[in-house]
Amino acid sequence: MKILAVDDDDSIRELLTLQLTRHGYEVLTAADGAEAMAKAPQADFILLDLMLPKLDGFEVCRRLKSVEKTKDIPIIMLTAKAEEIDTVLGLELGADDYLAKPFSMRELLARIKAVQRRSQPKQQEQQLALRLGDLMMDFAAYSVKLKGKELSLTPKEYELLKLFLTHIGRAYSRDELLTRIWGYEYYGDTRTVDVHVRHLRSKLAAAPDIADAIETVRGVGYRFQYDDPS
Repeated sequence: MKILAVDDDDSIRELLTLQLTRHGYEVLTAADGAEAMAKAPQADFILLDLMLPKLDGFEVCRRLKSVEKTKDIPIIMLTAKAEEIDTVLGLELGADDYLAKPFSMRELLARIKAVQRRSQPKQQEQQLALRLGDLMMDFAAYSVKLKGKELSLTPKEYELLKLFLTHIGRAYSRDELLTRIWGYEYYGDTRTVDVHVRHLRSKLAAAPDIADAIETVRGVGYRFQYDDPS
């Protein structure tokens, strides 16, 4: 994967290049917002400082997320500014995550991997729709039908079901589901996952083969194990 590291501090760019290369990433660098815009189409992932010459990180993020060619490139904002308003603005502009300086490389690497995981379902959504037995999930329309009838799901129930259906047989811990569905910033306890899974099973009860396919993995969490009879 090719990462674009954008920072006006030479030492930070050098450090990111050294550490990310050591962990198997290919690294591009940019020292200002204009250079970041020019190099962004070559990247698979962007680490973006906020305080940049020419164009600040907010404007770079806004422009990248408004262009078809770059809108799906994940962005983690890196900045010394840790005020809540900056965090909210960055995320509203489309950034996928936000990390305040100083940060450890271990934390940065963990965030990169978490954002990558959350971005992967977008590729599966290009199928537009997925059918399992009596269940039809239309990704483009953000709808789910069971036996031809619209199923009323909350946003989190929808995201859980989508994750399960696009990763059949994959076991997820409750903590991982919290990270993927609720986001790393969620500080509630793991019983939230249990409640949503219980509600999801209940809403799928009209198709027992689908409802029962959401299995509890003892001591771990959940997986969707479905054998299509067709």
